[in-house]
Amino acid sequence: MWSDALAQTAGGSTTPSDPRVGMLLTLLQFVPIFVILYFFLIRPQQQQKKKQEQMIRALKKGDRVLTTGGMYGTVLGVDDTKVVLRIAEGQKEDVKAEFVKSAILQVLVENAG
Repeated sequence: MWSDALAQTAGGSTTPSDPRVGMLLTLLQFVPIFVILYFFLIRPQQQQKKKQEQMIRALKKGDRVLTTGGMYGTVLGVDDTKVVLRIAEGQKEDVKAEFVKSAILQVLVENAG
């Protein structure tokens, strides 16, 4: 009895007669994967990049920042491509260094109080 049922289901093929329909159905299976990749990988990276660019454009003198190398500093000057940071205070003179703007990782918010 079971062999008759299996023979009936195995023999009946449900493949479409037109190969273009089969190819279309195969391609439609990949659409949800691309949508998931877009919303979980590509879109958040684009938003993070846009946020980073806005932060770099808003840099101003006196901001306390963290560089990608892990160095803290205070912005002394901002140019189109570079930033001058005071990275240490000396007895006679402050230690200054120039960084590329893209090396600024984060603008730190100082708590008042």
